[in-house]
Amino acid sequence: MSFNRVMLEVAPKKSFASALDWPGWSRSGKTAEDALIVLADYTSRYQLVTEIVGVTDLPESFDVVETVGGDGATEYGVPHIPAAIEQEFMTPEECERQLALLQACWTYFDDVSGRVSEELRKGPRGGGRNRSVIIDHVHEAERYYVTQLGVKAKKDSLVTPEAIAAHREATLAALRDHNQRQEHARWPLRYIIRRAAWHVLDHAWEMEDKDLTGQES
Repeated sequence: MSFNRVMLEVAPKKSFASALDWPGWSRSGKTAEDALIVLADYTSRYQLVTEIVGVTDLPESFDVVETVGGDGATEYGVPHIPAAIEQEFMTPEECERQLALLQACWTYFDDVSGRVSEELRKGPRGGGRNRSVIIDHVHEAERYYVTQLGVKAKKDSLVTPEAIAAHREATLAALRDHNQRQEHARWPLRYIIRRAAWHVLDHAWEMEDKDLTGQES
């Protein structure tokens, strides 16, 4: 399998380019061409994630294999449309590869969460949200995304390391089980992984970009 496949999600005011074989590596731009440029620009940042699982060889070019129309959610800033390719189920080996990368995204997010300042630089992305608010938002999204897989947790319950770890293990088990049974949920399994990994990394990178460590008065 080639690992340089990219899908484009194109809306009038914003587009996303998503690396289909690299969960979390998804970037936006005003146009599809801009999104591809930003995706390439993030290669070194995404490699810091893949290095967690011992992968350092990322594609140097992309093969756009699918283009889909975006919608209002796309323009809001979410890669919202599954690719037709994502209807395909994964081999056991590919499933484990994808899940390992999802886990790496979680690990990277946790690392960033532990080292950036509580107060973050103000800006258009999220307004004045501080670190703790972003962390709570990401964990709530983790909970919501996988309710469709039968993984249940009460709202605002993912607040301790133990609860978060248990929920993530349940998520991995449910994704493996659904793939083995070749049973999608409301979203295709590949898209669930891509969407969850994107959300985690998007906010990890946001916190890094707004970190005020060493700049506090």
